[in-house]
Amino acid sequence: MIKFKYVILYVEDVERSMNFYKNTFDTEIKFITPEKDYGELMTGETTISFASVDLASSNIKEGFIISKTENKPFGIELGFVTDQVEALIEKAVQNGAVLYENIAVKPWGQKTAYIKDPDNYLVEICTEMQ
Repeated sequence: MIKFKYVILYVEDVERSMNFYKNTFDTEIKFITPEKDYGELMTGETTISFASVDLASSNIKEGFIISKTENKPFGIELGFVTDQVEALIEKAVQNGAVLYENIAVKPWGQKTAYIKDPDNYLVEICTEMQ
């Protein structure tokens, strides 16, 4: 059996990053280490996790590109579905996100928008696919 279980975002401040998602997307914190260098949110079957850059560096010996706000976001996104796209974008921006692509309605009827979270990761906020 193979099951997609989690995504880990490498961030400078695990607790701050987790609180952004908790406060914006109404998730709950499932776990955070006493050192606050790794944590998980309760987000359904697939968990969003956070690891400090230092912890990640100890695991990934070959190194990696650190997400920085002065750069464009990586070519990957996290997606959150809601029937209140406008309200959720406003809440995200109030919590520290930056609007990256304003709301657009796709030819198939889906409403989508993109924000950058405080760690410069791309997040799509959209309605359910029709």
